[in-house]
Amino acid sequence: MKKIYFLLLLIVVSACETKEKQNGVSNINDEAPIAKKTPKELTIHGDTRIDDYFWLRLSDAQKESKNPDAQTQDVLAYLNAENDYLHKAMSHTDAFQDTLYNEIIGRIEKEDQSVPVNDNGYSYYTRFEAGSEYALYCRKKIETDAEEQIIFNGPEMAEGFPYYGIGSQNVSPNNQLMAYAIDTISRRQYKIYFKNLETGELLPDKLSNTGGNAVWANDNKTVFYATQDPETLRHNKIYKHVLGTDQFQDELIFEETDETFNCNVFKTKSKDYLMIVSSQTLSTEYRFLNANTPNAEWEILQPRERDLLYYADHYNDDFYIRTNLNATNFKLVKAPIQTSTKDNWQDVIPHRNNILLQDFDLFKNYLVLSERLNGLTTIRVKTWDDSTDYYIDFKDAAYLAYPTSNLDFDTDKLRYNYTSLTTPYSTYEYNMDTKGQKLLKQQAVLGGFSSNDYVSERLEATATDDTKIPVSLVYKKGIALGAETPLLLYAYGSYGNSTEPTFSSDRLSLLNRGFVYAIAHVRGGQEMGREWYENGKLLNKKNTFTDFINVGEHLVAKGYTSPKHLYALGGSAGGLLMGAIINMKPELWNGVVAAVPFVDVVSTMLDETIPLTTFEFDEWGNPKDATYYNYIKSYSPYDNVEAKAYPNMLITTGYWDSQVQYWEPAKWLAKLRALKTDNNLLVMDCNMETGHGGASGRFERYKRTALYYAFIMDLEGIEK
Repeated sequence: MKKIYFLLLLIVVSACETKEKQNGVSNINDEAPIAKKTPKELTIHGDTRIDDYFWLRLSDAQKESKNPDAQTQDVLAYLNAENDYLHKAMSHTDAFQDTLYNEIIGRIEKEDQSVPVNDNGYSYYTRFEAGSEYALYCRKKIETDAEEQIIFNGPEMAEGFPYYGIGSQNVSPNNQLMAYAIDTISRRQYKIYFKNLETGELLPDKLSNTGGNAVWANDNKTVFYATQDPETLRHNKIYKHVLGTDQFQDELIFEETDETFNCNVFKTKSKDYLMIVSSQTLSTEYRFLNANTPNAEWEILQPRERDLLYYADHYNDDFYIRTNLNATNFKLVKAPIQTSTKDNWQDVIPHRNNILLQDFDLFKNYLVLSERLNGLTTIRVKTWDDSTDYYIDFKDAAYLAYPTSNLDFDTDKLRYNYTSLTTPYSTYEYNMDTKGQKLLKQQAVLGGFSSNDYVSERLEATATDDTKIPVSLVYKKGIALGAETPLLLYAYGSYGNSTEPTFSSDRLSLLNRGFVYAIAHVRGGQEMGREWYENGKLLNKKNTFTDFINVGEHLVAKGYTSPKHLYALGGSAGGLLMGAIINMKPELWNGVVAAVPFVDVVSTMLDETIPLTTFEFDEWGNPKDATYYNYIKSYSPYDNVEAKAYPNMLITTGYWDSQVQYWEPAKWLAKLRALKTDNNLLVMDCNMETGHGGASGRFERYKRTALYYAFIMDLEGIEK
């Protein structure tokens, strides 16, 4: 519950006549916490950086200690002071935040059920009961009048936990047992449990410090799972566990000793093979084992090579492999199981310069390909004998379509999801024989929503090097577009993750109040093919930032908005983007929301004890190399904060975040507050109970969304 400081509110109200107001936000900067400075010299390559706020970093042991030391107490005091200041600075929006929250969750169907997925004689689904933050996990036999079996009662299991994450669930081949993962800390450190689905009892077996996934061999008693390095959280070992034994007896099957690689285990769609995959940004390596012989020796499919990526599945006597071997945009090949190395790879779908092969799905009679052409996703269906080969048609100018939950190998029915900026998520069952389809479910949007009330557009902005940057945007019909129109611009732009033009019901709270919402498909994603990604990472990373700025300038030039009404939003690596653009072009934005932002890039990438560091050298570069050090330092948001005016800013983080440690945004905030010369609002929300993904509850997470929107709309003078 938010703390209300009545005396402070009276002071602020009485001072409103004399204190400067900017964009409807009272200036209370004089009450902001000031972090102490404890200079620490960080020297490498003959270059010394002074980090005044290095002291904000705590180890996991310090965070988990029941008797906090002096440093821990100081850090907690500072984080809590920032949270108190946020509540003070935003207290005048409390009622509006409640309105937005209730409005957002009011569009969500309270009693809801997922589309059932059929697998091995059962139909699996989740459903929510009214008022529940967590789902019921259920199944039924695929037969007439089958009774529902509740496998997990999410609300009961989560009771008493501030965070409760239910991870992967895997059913044994005989349908009698389930392995499932639970995280109660929000650091993605899962404990795996086993449940007898016939009796409901929990087995005594428990697997700790896992990546969350347990894969069954076909004997119904052996599982394989990955464990994590306790400090870096890198998935580095694969173990074999036999039910009825203690975890300390588990056999180590594989250890990934290269610290730039992660490893994991999965089962092919055919259910005939188990796969261990080691991966990093530029290389993969698969090991395989017949699922019927869990005690046999694993074999390597193709030894790892620098710059060789491949992803494998199984069909009949071959492995089918998506690879970048002599194929920038990837191609599909196959190889016999017993002679699977690249010398034996035969093209199934050759490389094409203008089409990115994103994924593939194997069926008994069909091969389904997920491809990307001109920045848009497509679904291609073809028979194995090549007698049929076609694309499914989609209507919108910008959309996302992709196959989903196709666990049944012997079927002519394809499940796929479709959404656009104006179309809620829709699940279709498509008959690959007849090309007929039926809508199984469309996301319900309560409150009288109609997609016809909104307009979606696709634009192109010109980057500094004349590259054309796609822009997707949506707004409500009838709003006046011009210099006074508020516009929120979003992007991510890293890891080759494409930002798709998808529907969001919570976004309607912005659109219905006159906002334009836009997505900048900047380089660093993969929207325009693999080169789009390559041109936005490593020594090309600044393209991501300048692309975003160029899109903002384009939207201003085309009359969609103006700098006084232009806002930016990004999270995680997208939070790095936010940090870079406010250093490079602060005057272009009236407000910025940086969610769990990766902003202390140099220090994090120099510290191999921090989770994610070692296997991201090929994304950002290794600053132990002077070339990468100098380049990263030239854009790292924390290292480039200057004494100048910055836009209004809301920063968020989670105390238990394992992907972007809380101290990165906390240090950045402290440095910004110490150096900025403006009178704009700078606040941070540090959730002391969650990690990178925020709250685990179905509705609870939208409280932070309501905060985002209230922050932005308050700057526009929108109060209800």
